[in-house]
Amino acid sequence: MKQGNQSIVTEFILIGFSSFPDLQVPLFVVFSIMYLSILAGNIIIIATIRRESSLHIPMYFFLAMLSSSETCYTFSIIPNMLVNLLKKMATISFVGCAIQMYIFLTFANINCMLLTVMGYDRYVSICKPLHYPILMNQRFCTKLVVFTVAMGFLFSTMETYFIFILPFCGPNKIHHFFCDLAPLLQLACGRNYFGEIVIFLICFLMVSCSFLLILLSYLLILNTILKIPTTDGKRKAFSTCASHLIVVVVHFGCASIIYLRPQSRYTLNEDTLISVTYTLLTPLLNPVVYSLRNKDVQVALRKSLGRSMCIQKM
Repeated sequence: MKQGNQSIVTEFILIGFSSFPDLQVPLFVVFSIMYLSILAGNIIIIATIRRESSLHIPMYFFLAMLSSSETCYTFSIIPNMLVNLLKKMATISFVGCAIQMYIFLTFANINCMLLTVMGYDRYVSICKPLHYPILMNQRFCTKLVVFTVAMGFLFSTMETYFIFILPFCGPNKIHHFFCDLAPLLQLACGRNYFGEIVIFLICFLMVSCSFLLILLSYLLILNTILKIPTTDGKRKAFSTCASHLIVVVVHFGCASIIYLRPQSRYTLNEDTLISVTYTLLTPLLNPVVYSLRNKDVQVALRKSLGRSMCIQKM
């Protein structure tokens, strides 16, 4: 389509891993295994938490929500990426690109806020144990999740809107394997400084503010742990936070590199590698860390497996 002397972009070409043509099939195999592992791990965690009454507490309620969000988050990117790895030229329509970005940003924002909520949950559990059942009651926890989901959709709507009201008149090659903010801003023919400021503020709010709130929670937790007289008590208190802390460091470390740096520092190969980390490795890390490091989840998994085996024998 043409308008005046400029062509209007109706589809984008995803460069992605085309710089490594010999590696595309091996990458397809590796990424497929990782994606199936992500799905299996998250489904097992969600099912286990739902079935085991011992896990019906806020900590695991938020973990189940995080696993659900991670499943939707990866579904918006990875299946399309796997298909594109088998193509000579990977393309995505203008509308498809907008939908992918919208879904991806929605659940990326939800993940950030859920990790913040989980940090607050650990703070109340360790610093205010006597008030924990009252402060973190089911109604309040449900409201927190509803709030995070609503804000996730609201912020992603604003981000996607300010990206796709920009004129795209060519070139149409996205130096990425999915529709992300930075590469699309680079392709735009015009600038919308107000929109770019809004997008940056939302990214700053999601990444920096969420991380600072989590850091504040852990500083208060650390202060409480240091006051525990016994080494065993300190170890038990810290062990309840270790899984969450590992996931937070990886998640916010990658997100800050991608979304909180000048556009001039955008490079294809570096960003592709970092993006693989937060679209594949981090979602894979979550179920692994929470299942391997959490004794309650391990016990619940063994119970579930035991029941399944008994049913099969009958």
